[in-house]
Order: sequence, then structure tokens, then C-alpha cells
Amino acid sequence: MNFNIAILPGDGIGPEVTTQAKKALEAVADVFNHKFTYNEALVGAIAIDKTGNPLPEETIDICEESDAILFGAIGDPKYDNDPSAKVRPEQGLLRLRKQLGLFCNIRPVQAYESLIDKSPLKRHIIRGTDISIYRELTGGIYFGEKKLSKDGKIASDGCTYSVEEIERVAHLAFKAAQNRRKHVTLVDKANVLETSRLWRKTVTEMAKDYPDVKLEFLFVDNAAMQLILNPKQFDVILTENLFGDIISDEASVIGGSIGLLASASVGNDNALFEPIHGSYPQAKGKNIANPLASILSAAMMLEHLGLEEEAELIRRGVDKSLKLYISTPDINTKFDNVTTDKVGDFIADFVVNPNDTNLNFQNIHLGQSTII
Repeated sequence: MNFNIAILPGDGIGPEVTTQAKKALEAVADVFNHKFTYNEALVGAIAIDKTGNPLPEETIDICEESDAILFGAIGDPKYDNDPSAKVRPEQGLLRLRKQLGLFCNIRPVQAYESLIDKSPLKRHIIRGTDISIYRELTGGIYFGEKKLSKDGKIASDGCTYSVEEIERVAHLAFKAAQNRRKHVTLVDKANVLETSRLWRKTVTEMAKDYPDVKLEFLFVDNAAMQLILNPKQFDVILTENLFGDIISDEASVIGGSIGLLASASVGNDNALFEPIHGSYPQAKGKNIANPLASILSAAMMLEHLGLEEEAELIRRGVDKSLKLYISTPDINTKFDNVTTDKVGDFIADFVVNPNDTNLNFQNIHLGQSTII
């Protein structure tokens, strides 16, 4: 099969980790006789530096003409540390989400057995955690009317939601739950916010169409606490934009490393896949950035394209790399010579030779071979 993939490497470590994801995709193409055509485009700080625009029109065109988008990261200290900057890298991502109608962010959170001890939470609390967070992505306070008084002493941000905006993301969450453990938790603040009361009313009515799915409610403050106390209680979490932004980052500590968290942002006609770790400028160019989140994002992309066997093969490769300590310094304290490139090479080789990896892997860490 043939697919057109837009590649938006972005800033910081974005280009490095995206390169490793492309290695995995090329291995998949070789094994399964697919063809991925890549079209690279600018976004974020690098786009501002080159064009003055964090999201050039050419980038939008490339994304709209593609079957899927693989995104790296955006952000640069010269903008992050200057709150007065009028043009900012994150404006490019927000506009891209809105322009492409990417109304739902999906973030899987899983406790990998081999990384449980890396989490700050206790082993018995997080073991077996498997959550999928569905966050509304193009509405709410991030896109509401923003005001600042003339004297600069009063500011406001409007939060608005419509029934249509709620329904379209809630349908995706319910459908996902039907293929998982049939449990949806709506996270809101319905005791205070009118928008949350609309969410609760709308989702309660929709639940009648999914009688096999159990629907529960949690206020966001309680949900934040429950994620730490007992994350295994959650299956699918459904929430609005701001709450989802906070809850999903909180959940990232469960897996032991933010470097393993992939995400998808989907709409009716477009889909974008990205790691959640940000641009991590301190690691740029050092070949130490963890590429697994980007590689797992590529796996989510394959699944979205209907290539489920291919996606599962990449996930198996990631699991194997963790078991063999073929991972970067953020999660690997046993060996210090595993680079970003080496992790990507290993996953690609696993896709091609999944049965040839030997648990006696000394040569891998001596740098003599990726596959024994």
C-alpha cells in the first residue's frame, strides 16, 4: 500500500527522534511491501526563524494533502523565556490543530513492567495500569476570547463549548471503551463551571447509545488525586482541553518516563501523531534523546492507517528494547553507551528480524552489533 506522510520535525530534539521513527517506518515498508512517501515541512521556532510564521501556508498545504502527519516537537528557549514575544512557536501547533480540525487528542498511558521502578509511584500502585486519555483539543479556554485591560491589570480568558464539540470527542471515547474494558470516566468541574455542566449533561445523554459501557464522573481535582492513588481504576478518561492538558501530563509519570508517551490528534479528515515530551533543547544534537515516544507515535499512525499488524510489531520491538536495556540514559542506568541512533537502529532491525534477537546481548552494548 502507498501512503503520503507529512513530516514536521520542528525544534530541539524533534528532528532527531523523528528520524528514528522514520527508520521504523522504512523497516515496516520493506517487510510488508508498503511505500511511504515523506514530505517534510516547517513548523515552530525554526519556521519563525526562516519565514517569520510559526505555521507557513506551505506546511498547511502539505498536511492537508497527506494521509497522516508525523510531528516532532516545537519550542525554543529564546521564545520560551520571553513572555512578551508576539509570535511564538506554540501558536503554530494551536493553529494547525484548528486548521485541520484535530478535535481529539488520544494519549495512551501504560506501566511497562521493565520500567516500573523508574516511576516515582510505588510498584504495587502502578503495575497493570493501562489508560487511554481522550482530550478535546480545539475548544475551551485555549481558544476562547482573551482580554487585557488598557492598564494591564485585569485579564480574562473565555471558555466556551458547544454540544457538537462535546459529542464528537465523546463518541470516540465511548467507541474506544467498547474495545477496551468498557469504562469511561468523564473528568469535569460541574460543581463550579457551566461548561462542565453542559459536558456532563451531554455525555450522560450519549451514554444511552452505549449501554455496554459504564460511565462515571470525577471532578478534576479528585481525578488528579485518584491518578496517583489508584491509576488502575481508569480505562478511558474523557475530558475538556485544559483539564486534559494537565491530567495527561500528570499521568506521564506512571510509565516511568515521559520519553515513552506517544499521542494522536485526530479529526474527521486529518490525523497527527507526536511524542509528548516537547523540544528538550538541552539534549539537542547530543544523540541522547529518547526516540521511543516518537517511534510509538509512528505505531499509532500505522494503526490509524489500518496497518494493525505493522503497528504491533513496532510495539513489540519497543518492549524488547526496554527488556534488553537498549534505551537512552533517561531510563537506562545500566549502560551508558546507548544513543538515540542505536535505539532507532535496534527497533528497525527488530521489525525486519523479530525472531533473531538474542537475550545474550553483550555485543549490543559493546557497540559491535544491534542484532545478534
